[in-house]
Amino acid sequence: MMTPFITLDGIAAPIEGRNIDTDQIIPARFLKKSRGEYGDYLFYDLRMDDQDLPREDFILNQQTFQGASVLVCDENFGCGSSREAAVYALVDFGIRAVLAPSFGDIFYNNCLKNGVLPIVLPRELLGPFRQQLAQTAALTPPAATDFNDLQIAIDLQACTVRASYLPEILHFDIDPFWQECLIKGVDEIALTLGYGEQIQAFEQQHKKTHPWLASGPSK
Repeated sequence: MMTPFITLDGIAAPIEGRNIDTDQIIPARFLKKSRGEYGDYLFYDLRMDDQDLPREDFILNQQTFQGASVLVCDENFGCGSSREAAVYALVDFGIRAVLAPSFGDIFYNNCLKNGVLPIVLPRELLGPFRQQLAQTAALTPPAATDFNDLQIAIDLQACTVRASYLPEILHFDIDPFWQECLIKGVDEIALTLGYGEQIQAFEQQHKKTHPWLASGPSK
């Protein structure tokens, strides 16, 4: 079971750079960690310096973006290897949705299977949005930051995204099957098992109408 995703109101953090691959999201040397521990190693080589201390210039280390639950990224985010731990790291860190003009195909599917909503939106909208988020944090002391400018609202049932820096309410597409899985907080296996009674009823009826199929091979 995963946490159901219906609506989300949270802080959006901008992540700059095209083609950020899964090794940048979770370096290979941390792949043997347990579920629940990966969050400490999200973007590790970008977040930490050579002394394993937080880099002040990395966006997720800044006080303004503490508790961010949405990432606003650039093209081809999550490309590279198929490591599912890249999504584990996002989940363990508290990230529930990622916006980007495009994603690595396997990463996109791994997000859906682990409760993270990947949203594809046009680069001409997300580029200025990322820049405005970064400028809001850089030009305003954290104590005086207008956090309303950092907020984003996502409605998975309506497939909409709202934020102050976006010119309008945006609509995104998602496969209805995965939309249902995310809303219910299940993967494809758990969703199937949820129809156990209907499956059993079908099998019983099928045996009645096709008894020769249930008799087994003749001896």
